Amino acid sequence: MVRKFCNKTLLCIGFISLIHAAFSAAQHRSYLRITEQDSRALPLDIIIQTLVSLVVIIYNILQIVGDFKEIRAAVDLQQKSWETLSNIPSFYMFCHRGKALAQDYIPPSVKKSELSSLY
Repeated sequence: MVRKFCNKTLLCIGFISLIHAAFSAAQHRSYLRITEQDSRALPLDIIIQTLVSLVVIIYNILQIVGDFKEIRAAVDLQQKSWETLSNIPSFYMFCHRGKALAQDYIPPSVKKSELSSLY
């Protein structure tokens, strides 16, 4: 519980730091335009802040999300038997025409009074 809170806090700090680095880079570019200097590279502190922020964000997102599942389906299916793989409850059908072929089938439209006259 405390660990997730710390990870979420560090994630927020990482995003704030990344936004600050982006704002600093934009401010540095506008300063270079105003002073008419021609420098294409950003200062080293902005680059380091950006990279550290990205590492903190990626690490904390991975900690918050949790365990990953294997992409290959074969890993999950190796532990199941053939009988459980073929058991699919959503394919069960109980309302089919096989009822009409049964000898003791009574259609739903036949009333009980009519049933006694049939036998």
